[in-house]
Amino acid sequence: MTTLLSMRKITKSYRGAPALKDVDFDLRKGEVHALLGENGAGKSTLTKIMAGVVPPSAGDMFYEGTQVRFTNPSEALKLGIAMVFQETNLVPSMTVAQNLYLGDENFFNRLRGIYIAAQQLLQSLNFPVDPTATIATLGAAKRQMVEIARAVRLNARIIIFDEPTATLTPEEKRHFYALVRRLKENGVSVVFITHAVEEALMLSDRITILRDGEHVVTNDAANLDRDSIIHAMVGRTLSGELYRHRDAIDRVRPPKAKVLSVQDISMGNVVRNNSFSVYAGQVTGIFGLIGSGRTETAKIIAGIYKRDFTRGGEIELEGNPVRYAVPRPAVKDGIVYVTEDRKTEGFFETMSIAENLYSGLLTTGRQKLPIVSIREMRALAQEWSSALNIRAINSNARVIELSGGNQQKVVIGKSLIEKPRLIIFDEPTRGVDVGAIAEIHQLINRLADDGLGVVVISSYLPEIMNLSDRILVSRQGRIVEEFSPAEATEEKIMYAAVH
Repeated sequence: MTTLLSMRKITKSYRGAPALKDVDFDLRKGEVHALLGENGAGKSTLTKIMAGVVPPSAGDMFYEGTQVRFTNPSEALKLGIAMVFQETNLVPSMTVAQNLYLGDENFFNRLRGIYIAAQQLLQSLNFPVDPTATIATLGAAKRQMVEIARAVRLNARIIIFDEPTATLTPEEKRHFYALVRRLKENGVSVVFITHAVEEALMLSDRITILRDGEHVVTNDAANLDRDSIIHAMVGRTLSGELYRHRDAIDRVRPPKAKVLSVQDISMGNVVRNNSFSVYAGQVTGIFGLIGSGRTETAKIIAGIYKRDFTRGGEIELEGNPVRYAVPRPAVKDGIVYVTEDRKTEGFFETMSIAENLYSGLLTTGRQKLPIVSIREMRALAQEWSSALNIRAINSNARVIELSGGNQQKVVIGKSLIEKPRLIIFDEPTRGVDVGAIAEIHQLINRLADDGLGVVVISSYLPEIMNLSDRILVSRQGRIVEEFSPAEATEEKIMYAAVH
């Protein structure tokens, strides 16, 4: 097959620290090429260089045999290279259709015509998104669909997907896989970054693995398996640690005192008469498809959303009725919510690791001095960076400069500093590599062993089945089924979530 894009000895450094070191990469015409590695391995940096988002510090790139060096993404787009970022780059105040055509408008535009064209494009991709809806009203999954649709609309010769399926349901993932196969049949080359090893093996023709900014291996997907890929990514095998059935690990933790009781809470048509309980010393897993009301229920409990004023139901924390209008009193009472959308809701991207961690302490009002203490901030940063293995140049590094897994650890650390009694993890390992997944799972289990009430919301069934002492299934705004780990199967859980 003819090589379309070739990269030689690509090196990229930030503040003197190398993100990529002499990396070689080739992309053939009409192939699907998966790019794997731990968070911080350099995957996103390499693809951003391909797409002209950042320039390399050293090395050469060739497009159809001609040397190129992009100074901005528009130059890459002119040659047919488009990128769909892990964190969506859409204008929140504009509609879906306007975002799809942003930067490529005609001199005279007829809004109705744009909406019709956008509707046809979205339907052809099987994406259930209203073209007239503003981006601000969409959830993370539908925003990702808009990003994918925009890249497809550009008729690019190379499309780069950074974690494209992280926010999609199983059904939406199948539509995405079919789309990738159609693109391949039409001669489009696809590069996609993923942390789902099975996804890479199923969908790709070739797989390239990076580790610590260096190229480890490139091989045909048919010549690799899960164990060999994970070993190349992290230098050791993790198959025995990840995604085992809960009752195969040890005895399920018995419930202790009831931490949370939710009775018939409602919020419009999104959450409807939802009831369940959470017990200390247990991990309560909640599975549900996008739109099932699981995240909205968690945000009501944490005071981010308000339940209906009349007939909104009751929430009791350790037997005491609570009703929060804002999150701060919930945090002071010991309820912490770890968001599914870390970039928008989880951290202050222009602030350092130390400042983000310290903001968690400021929320509780438990800092030693009534003013910001730099000494206390540095001590906290050192303690929690070590405890959570946050990898960065130093604690003064901005969180936006970190890899996705390390950003997630900062968000979790900021929440744990608040010393919760009940902690709700919403998609805790989304966009996180296998090494960091194992670390986060171990942390969740330790929190339950220490007597906290722990809730894990996840779209990934193996994660729910591995972590949970109780499994709740959410559908149409309420909990409809409960399973013990011993009786739960993927088929039973999915059936309850759909029917």
